[in-house]
Amino acid sequence: MELPTAGRTFLLIAALSLLSAATAQAQWIPSTPEELSMTAQPEVPGASAVYLYREETTDDDNHNFSIYYRLKILNEGGKDLGTVELPYDTGGAARLGVTEIEGRTIHADGTIIPFTGKPFTKLIEKSSTSKYMSKVFSLPSVEVGSIVEYRYKVRYEDNYFIPPKWEIQSKYFTRKAHYQWKPTVRELNFEDIGPVHSISWFPILPKGSDVKLTELPGGLKKTFSLDMANIPPTPNEEYLPPLGSTTYRVFFYYNAYPTGDEFWAKSSKNWAKRQDKFIGPGPAVKAAAQSLTAPGDAPMVKLHKFYAAVMKLENTDFTREHTVSEDKSNGIREIKNTDDVLTRERGSGDQLAELFVAMARAAGLKAYVATVTNRDRSLFLRGYLSLGQLDDDLAVVNIDGKDLFFDPGQRYMPFQHLAWKHSFTDGIRQTDKGANFFTSPGEPYTATRIQRIAELTLARDGEATGTVRLIYTGVAALRWRQASLTGDATSLDHDLTETCEQLLGKGAEVKVKSIEKLTDYEEPLNVSFSVKASVASSAGRRILLASDLFEAEAKPTFTNKERKYAVFFHYPYMVQDVVRIHLPSDLAVESLPKEEKTQFKNFAAYYFRTEQTPSTYTIRRDFLLGELVFPVEEYKDLQTFYTGLESQDHEPVVLKPTVTVTKVPIGN
Repeated sequence: MELPTAGRTFLLIAALSLLSAATAQAQWIPSTPEELSMTAQPEVPGASAVYLYREETTDDDNHNFSIYYRLKILNEGGKDLGTVELPYDTGGAARLGVTEIEGRTIHADGTIIPFTGKPFTKLIEKSSTSKYMSKVFSLPSVEVGSIVEYRYKVRYEDNYFIPPKWEIQSKYFTRKAHYQWKPTVRELNFEDIGPVHSISWFPILPKGSDVKLTELPGGLKKTFSLDMANIPPTPNEEYLPPLGSTTYRVFFYYNAYPTGDEFWAKSSKNWAKRQDKFIGPGPAVKAAAQSLTAPGDAPMVKLHKFYAAVMKLENTDFTREHTVSEDKSNGIREIKNTDDVLTRERGSGDQLAELFVAMARAAGLKAYVATVTNRDRSLFLRGYLSLGQLDDDLAVVNIDGKDLFFDPGQRYMPFQHLAWKHSFTDGIRQTDKGANFFTSPGEPYTATRIQRIAELTLARDGEATGTVRLIYTGVAALRWRQASLTGDATSLDHDLTETCEQLLGKGAEVKVKSIEKLTDYEEPLNVSFSVKASVASSAGRRILLASDLFEAEAKPTFTNKERKYAVFFHYPYMVQDVVRIHLPSDLAVESLPKEEKTQFKNFAAYYFRTEQTPSTYTIRRDFLLGELVFPVEEYKDLQTFYTGLESQDHEPVVLKPTVTVTKVPIGN
């Protein structure tokens, strides 16, 4: 029997990972006196809830998953766990469905209140290939001290076999957990990888925890299981590595290859061939490439023109998918190649990246597709033998022997730049001989810049009025430009206003005056605000202001004394602040903070300086971060660096009243 491709299978795995599937127990677990009376968990002081027990089991031959959860509610913050949402994809080929939902609430005195209601179904998201739904229900009479427990099954089509993905850690501490998989004994043959010869798994587990394999006589029937206790919650440190690569988990997969090297060699080669088949280029792309360029255009000029043309097309990753029935009614067939993408004038981010490659090839350039793991989600794990961990496509063009990287699948991404989640990450790419591993290049700190400029007039009562400008370049601009695609002008104004209000503090009155270069992705995004805010406080006859008004409300960056994980920033960047304050005639500067210039090795730098005239003072602050990852061993020094600059940011500007001398005439 021909089964779905591995790629489709792992898409289903991704959806099911939200459900953490398992087999329900025939009976509820009785509550112990200790569970009923407990008010806290020593390992996690102040936690709002803990899992007393989690059980997840997969049964291949019965094509279902089940889950059983028992939670103890420890304070008011945990009461929300009484409302449960169970997401699933009912529109995919496996036709997932959530059934047999049961639940109950147990009060601290042992009173049991069963769930007798009926879950309702909620639409989460719908596309041409998927329909994400959610079963929602509320357990009865949940209060502080209650134990809430529920179980359910997830069923899918009989011709699908989906290895489990055990997500061991969660938001809450888990006292005890049991995981089990009963794989099928049938012979499996996947379209992408061929006949399955074995089952493999990739564990990320603490020392002493191992997957247990139990085989019945004859070696045909196998059961994989894992039992763990006292599982800590997911880390909550600042600036963590992607949790998808660091938290406890076990990835299972069907294996058709004797070694990992053979898997990657063959599967990546097959992936490269599929890409070439889709890319072409076909006649429509060739004609477009010819019409867009002139015979004498240099290669980079051609690429600029192709890139601009692709950026004008609808990117359905940022708008919406068009359903099959909608396309059919408009006489539009399924997208099978880049000619179809060009003709429809729309496509997903991956399809637009492939179209850019097709245009470059049509112009005679050496162009390839690369696919990477989204660094916002996870890191590429070569030991995990699955193409499913590769998320997004990039374009690679070789000019004069040098590979240049492009990200045309990201709407509003500047030419020859990468989204931060696609930089400094690993994946596979096409080559002249097939495909190979690669690491995408990073972006320098100069590529992403935030300039915050305030021109304010201070009144005697401490209120300042004037203009604030926020100028965004690179990743900072991309965020706002892509946000504009998912909302309207009103929502964009609201979000920008809120950002400025958060900088200036509570009570600030902020209004957007103008937004310039919103769709011009090669230029900085410039947002201007009119503002009114109370920025000063009295200290006797003196007036105090934070030196950098943009940092006055900022919280300390690193507050923990110790650190378990490396510090992991998303991207290098620079922030440049200029704050100019015009003083009233009856105030003068008594003192300004001292100038400061400091560095953390060659990875970060901070510059602070001041200027003064009789009626104004100006604060200039530059912060540069040039490195992404700082090992635990460097945490103390990094913390000291940040503590120092944040202390400098809060050094006050001191103003004093001007002294007026009145001359009294003597005599006539």
